Amino acid sequence: MQEISKASLESASAAAPVRAPTISRAQPRLTAITPPAPPAIADPALRVEVVRKVETAPAVEQRPVGGWSKRAFDICASASALVVLAPLLAATAIAVKMDSPGDSIFRQERGGLGGKTFRIWKFRTMSVMENRGVVQAIHHDARITRLGSFLRRSSWDELPQLFNVLMGDMSIIGPRPHALEHDIHFQKVDPTYPERFTARPGVTGLAQVNGCRGPTETDAKIQARTKYDVEYVRNWNWWREVEIIAATVALLFWKKDPGAL
Repeated sequence: MQEISKASLESASAAAPVRAPTISRAQPRLTAITPPAPPAIADPALRVEVVRKVETAPAVEQRPVGGWSKRAFDICASASALVVLAPLLAATAIAVKMDSPGDSIFRQERGGLGGKTFRIWKFRTMSVMENRGVVQAIHHDARITRLGSFLRRSSWDELPQLFNVLMGDMSIIGPRPHALEHDIHFQKVDPTYPERFTARPGVTGLAQVNGCRGPTETDAKIQARTKYDVEYVRNWNWWREVEIIAATVALLFWKKDPGAL
């Protein structure tokens, strides 16, 4: 019996296939690896700091054409003129008020020194008072009032700008300021146009005494006026100032300007 059992066990062992050892397929465990800390530097003088340099444009103060001497002349001239012309200013303001409905003084945003906007003062000569979407006046413009036609031809409508000169927004002589919409358009027509903003805008200017007065409805007129304005700021001198003042006086009292409305 023992032999039979032994023989049967041996045959069973021979018939059974040999199994390979079982390999565990468990997912490996992920562990965070902490990077080693940088070595300490004993000497703080050897420590290197990385600094990102930020490029910034330096603030440049806009120095207007003519400097302090021109500004001193503007203050003296405007203050004296306002004292002398005070009765005329008051009478004109009353006449404008009586001639048509609306305020006597027209205020509008214009481009000034360095492109900064300011509110220009004029006697109202039209029946409208728009500050945006400005349409230039033309000859025989229906918007011009009866008294306004005379004020524009005689340039009396510009007299309140003496207050702008006294406050520092304008100068007696310089490029005439335009409405903001016109500044944008004129710059597209003539790329030198922004050079005008290096001077305070003037009550009168080199362009005006050379026939460039009135509407600028064509590119040719815009370029002609800009040429005189840029020439003025590039070659400013006191002798030129005296010439422009003399030419302005002659234009007002003795010569007829065909460009005036």
